[in-house]
Amino acid sequence: MYEDTSSRNGKRVLVDRVWLRAMSKQRAHLDERLRDVAPSADLRHWPHHDQEPFAEFRDRYIGELADADHRPAVRHLRDFAAHDKVTLLTPTKGLGHSEAAVLAQ
Repeated sequence: MYEDTSSRNGKRVLVDRVWLRAMSKQRAHLDERLRDVAPSADLRHWPHHDQEPFAEFRDRYIGELADADHRPAVRHLRDFAAHDKVTLLTPTKGLGHSEAAVLAQ
């Protein structure tokens, strides 16, 4: 969410439950907000900014994505991406160790 928008980004999808108070919805230029693909509150606070904890975060998050509460939103995101280029947005500065990185894989 910190980077400038561009027409090359395709559709912009926020994949986090948290909204940055400093970011206006107009400035974010969102096409979609999918709270239900975001990690649970417990997992969101999991310390996963280093490689080893991130591997466990990724495994737990993939497990969450497979549960009944997340499946419809994951399906929607996949359908969305099948028809257009998608940029996954998250307020996390460490994008390589974020839910967006897991979803992109």
